[in-house]
Amino acid sequence: MKRHRTREVPCGKLVVGGENPIWVQSLTTTKTSDVEATKAEVRRMLDAACEIVRVAVFDQADAEAVGAVKGFLGPVPLVADIHFNYKFALTAIEQGVDKIRLNPGNIAGLAGTFDTVGRERVRLVAEAARKKGVSMRVGVNSGSVEKDLLEKYGSPRPEAMVESARRHCEFLESIGFRDIVVSLKSTTTSWMIESYRRWAEISDVPSHLGVTEAGLPGYGAIKSAVGIGSLLCDGIGDTIRVSLTGDKALEVQAAWDILKATGRRVREPEIVACPACGRIQIDLEKIVNEVKERIKDVKVPIRISILGCAVNGPGEAAEADIGVAGEKERGVIFREGKELRRVRECDMVDELEKEIRRLAAQRAASAMQG
Repeated sequence: MKRHRTREVPCGKLVVGGENPIWVQSLTTTKTSDVEATKAEVRRMLDAACEIVRVAVFDQADAEAVGAVKGFLGPVPLVADIHFNYKFALTAIEQGVDKIRLNPGNIAGLAGTFDTVGRERVRLVAEAARKKGVSMRVGVNSGSVEKDLLEKYGSPRPEAMVESARRHCEFLESIGFRDIVVSLKSTTTSWMIESYRRWAEISDVPSHLGVTEAGLPGYGAIKSAVGIGSLLCDGIGDTIRVSLTGDKALEVQAAWDILKATGRRVREPEIVACPACGRIQIDLEKIVNEVKERIKDVKVPIRISILGCAVNGPGEAAEADIGVAGEKERGVIFREGKELRRVRECDMVDELEKEIRRLAAQRAASAMQG
C-alpha cells in the first residue's frame, strides 16, 4: 500500500508525517490540574504503549499544570487540547507543551465563526508556538463546524469540514506557520472517511485520524476500525486515536490492533486462527489461547496461523511465517511455507513456541545488523 506523502511536522522528539511511523495517541480523562491523578492515568496509557499524550486544558489551572505533566512525561510528546480561550494555549506553550490542538472556530470573537477577532487570536498562538518550536493541530469536528459553513452546506458534511480545515490552514500558512496537522473527525463514519479522502486530494498537511465519540469498547472499537482502518488501507493517516468511553489503555490497544490489522505498523506477532466448525478435530481455542499467553513477551512482527483441520489448513498455514494445520489429535508445523514436521496435539503448543522464538531471535538479530 502506497502511503499518501505529507510534510514532516515536529511533535516534541517525534516527527509526524513523511515516512515516519504512524503514531498512537490518546487523551486523558482527568482534570489536568489534578496533577497526581493525571500522572496516574498517563502512566497506564504509557504502559499500554501510548506514544503521544493529550491532556484537556479547560481553564487556567489546567494550563498552569501542563508543565508538571510534561516533566513527568520526559521525552514523550505532550499535546494541550484547547477550546474557547486562546490564552490557555499561550500558557500551555510557556509551560513546555509540544503541540497545541486548536479548534479555531470556537475561539473567535463570535462563537461558531472564524472572524477577525478569531484570526488575531490564532495569530498570537501561532507566533508563540513558532518561537518555542511547538506544532499545532487544526482540530475540525463535525460537532463544531462554523455557522457559515453549516448554512452553506446544510449540515457538517465532508465538504463543510474540509472547507473549514482548508481555510484555517491557509490562514496559518499566510502568516508563515506551517507546522500543522489536521483532524476531520465525525461520529458518522462514512463522513469521516470521505472528509479525510477529500483532504488528502488537496493537501500535504499530515492527518490525525479518528472517529469522534465512537462509544463504549466493543462497538466503539469496531466503528473506529472501520473508519481509521479504511483510511490506513488508502495510505492516509500519520497519527491515530481510538476514542472510547472508558479505560484509556483499551483505546491504545485498539489503536495498535488497527495498525496491525491493516499492516501499517506491526510491532508484535499476529495470530490468525480459523473459526470453529464441525471439521475441527483438535482443541483449537485452547491451543490458540495458550500460544498467545506463551509469546506475549515477543515483540517481533511474525504472522502465526493456527488452523484446525486439513481442508484449508495446510495451504493457509504455509502462507504464514509459522503455522500449524490440525489433524485428528495431531498437526503439521510449517515455517515460511515449508513443512517441518508432524507433532502430537499434546506437543503442539511447545513446538509452536519453539519455532516462533527461534524465528523471532533470527529477525531481531537481522534488525540489529542492518
